Amino acid sequence: MKVIFAGTPDVAVPSLNALLEAGFDVVAVLTRPDAPLGRKRVLTPSPVAQRAGELGLSLIKAARITPEVVEEIAATGAEAGAVVAYGGLLPRAALDALPHGWINLHFSLLPAWRGAAPVQHAIINGDDVLGASTFLLEEGLDTGPVYGTMTEGARPDDTSGAVLERMAHSGSVLLAQTLTAIASGRAEARPQEGAPTLAPKLSLEDGRLDWTRTAVALHRQARGVTPEPGAWTTLDGQRFKIGAVALRPDVHDLEAGTVRLAGKSVVVGTGSHGLELLQVQPSGKKMMNAADWARGQADLGKVAFA
Repeated sequence: MKVIFAGTPDVAVPSLNALLEAGFDVVAVLTRPDAPLGRKRVLTPSPVAQRAGELGLSLIKAARITPEVVEEIAATGAEAGAVVAYGGLLPRAALDALPHGWINLHFSLLPAWRGAAPVQHAIINGDDVLGASTFLLEEGLDTGPVYGTMTEGARPDDTSGAVLERMAHSGSVLLAQTLTAIASGRAEARPQEGAPTLAPKLSLEDGRLDWTRTAVALHRQARGVTPEPGAWTTLDGQRFKIGAVALRPDVHDLEAGTVRLAGKSVVVGTGSHGLELLQVQPSGKKMMNAADWARGQADLGKVAFA
């Protein structure tokens, strides 16, 4: 079966590889235009564009799916589209351009966490089970009927980055299996069941830690926003980034936001028990071991996060 692949970030690359390994004829790759990266803002192809270039695949770069782009898509002769984190909406004309439509790999168990940041919201919410779904794209936000799912148990110290890295690979297998079933006429898409939850893109403010919340809630939040947009607080009026953290239920006598050493560990008070800081990044510096940062403070007892 001839397939057009749509994707942009690193998390989409394993799926492109999996489709080729499964024997699909990837006739073109749709991805976002080159974007400025780094301090020098150098225009850089997306990870999917870079991989497509290595494979010698035809590229369509588009920020919006205009009528002209729809014509390009139709001209490829693709019978189905595969989508993994493309980063743009496909209008009705594009959805109708392919005989088998577009099959999307989404990193949640639909209808849970429809939207741009499903894994992040699942971790912040404390979901015990994580997963991915393949579904037929419709004009609604992640509303289409589901072909297949995969699940895994949440791990206590998982960050969204770690989960997405794993699911990029396991989900690529699910996507290839779904398209194989469609090609053979065995696929069956079933309507989503249950109450939907939404997972909008996270903003910088979503990473700000409110120390009056419980340590468990803060632990989930910090892991959910890692690596992007990142957890942070303020110290002396400046943004202070928080890296890895750990629960310290043995520390109970700290006011919210106050910092102290518990043995060799740096612990912050919360609305419940302590939260240990493992890595921190003061303003203008690189991420460092929290204990090293603490040793550089003239009086740690006077340090308090806001």
